[in-house]
Formats: sequence, structure tokens, C-alpha cells
Amino acid sequence: MDTSKLFEDKAQLYASSRPLYPSELFDYIASLVSIYDAAWDCATGNGQAAIGLAKIFGKVEATDVSHEQIANAFHSENVTYSVQPSESTRFLDSQFDLVNVAQALHWFDYEMFWDEVSRVLKPTGAFVAFSYIWPIVEPTIDALVKERINKVTAPYWAPNNQLLWDEYRALDLPFTPLDTPQIDIVNYWNASEFLDYLHTWSGTRKCMDSIGQEFFSIASDEIRAAWGDPREKKVVTHPLTVIAGKAWS
Repeated sequence: MDTSKLFEDKAQLYASSRPLYPSELFDYIASLVSIYDAAWDCATGNGQAAIGLAKIFGKVEATDVSHEQIANAFHSENVTYSVQPSESTRFLDSQFDLVNVAQALHWFDYEMFWDEVSRVLKPTGAFVAFSYIWPIVEPTIDALVKERINKVTAPYWAPNNQLLWDEYRALDLPFTPLDTPQIDIVNYWNASEFLDYLHTWSGTRKCMDSIGQEFFSIASDEIRAAWGDPREKKVVTHPLTVIAGKAWS
């Protein structure tokens, strides 16, 4: 599957509407290593994780297969963006103290990817990946998202997403796992910001391409009605799945 095509479309909306990761996550990532020279952010998208890593590491290399995502990436002086597949890069052997994957581990060719991570990671380095699934707002809104959007878009999600929804339990990870904390992403969004986020889902966009936008318009009207004052900022929570490890076999 050419995954770049899934994220070329609406890259600018993706950059403005995807949730940013909390400081607690990066505090945990910092605890995984003792040297902070360089990190690689694989499948960076528009750099939500890269800019957090840049506060820890002297240099961050952030790669993605999507030219449009890179073109819309967040700027940071010590982040270098490049268009490269995560399974085959131009990086040096043992270049990185940390290899990071945010919201993308389910897209890779694992046989090639694990070999590439093992090649570029220092012997003292660490691997970490994290992801989130469905948002939690309040019961009425959550039920509308499930009924009006999730059920309609279900046939249009790529099969790879099942790994994400199963919290990567089916993956055979070639390292000794480390303990990981429970961390939530918490955003404060109004109705329009929340709907913009739902619009960025690859399943939503593929469904629109196939059957049109009417289902999303209907869902949006019902969600706005349940929201109340559309300007009200509600708490939108995404529990994170975090996996980490060292000692490659």
C-alpha cells in the first residue's frame, strides 16, 4: 500500500487539527536514555512529535514518505525534515540515541523496518512508539461519533489500522520491553476544532471520496447540536498506547 497517498490529502488541515503530545510523554522519553545527541522521528507527519523531541535532543531527524506532510511541518531550529521511507534511510549506522514513532507504527514493513532501526540505533539507545485511537468527550457526543461516523466509515479504514486499535498487541517486537506509563492527550476544543479533527481521519476522507460528504454533514449538525454553545471549549481526551524497549535481539 502506498501510505503516502493517505496523508497527502488535507495535509494542511492535518497540521492544524491533530492533537499535540503532552509534556509528560516527553519526560518519559527523556528517561529512556542517558545521552541526548540525536533522535530519529520516523513517519513524522507534520512534526508534532519532532518538535517535542527537539526540546530533549540536540538534533532531530524527522522523516516521512509524504511530501505534503513535510511541506506543512512545524519548524524547529534543531529539526531537519526529509522525505524518506522509514524502512530504508540514508542515515549512518549507530547514529541515534532514540528512535521514535508517533501514530504510525501500524504502517511499516516490519521485517525491513526493524532491521533499519537496529542499524541506525546506538547500542545504548532506545526505541519508543505511541499512538491514540478514539477521542473521549462526553457520553452523548461520543455516542454520536460512534454511530454517525465510526459505523459509516468502518469499511473505508485501511486494514493496518487494526493493529493500532488493538494497541499493537499483535506485533512481534524485537526488543526487551520497558515499563510504560499511562498518559492521556488532553485538548480543549470547540465544536469546529473537534469536527476538523474528525475530518482528518483517513477513514473519513476515503469514505467521503466514495459516497460523498452528506454523512459527515449530518453527523456534524448532530454533534454541534449536542455540543451546545459551539464556542465552548470542551475537554477532549485521547488515552495513549505507549511501547518502548532496549536490548535488541
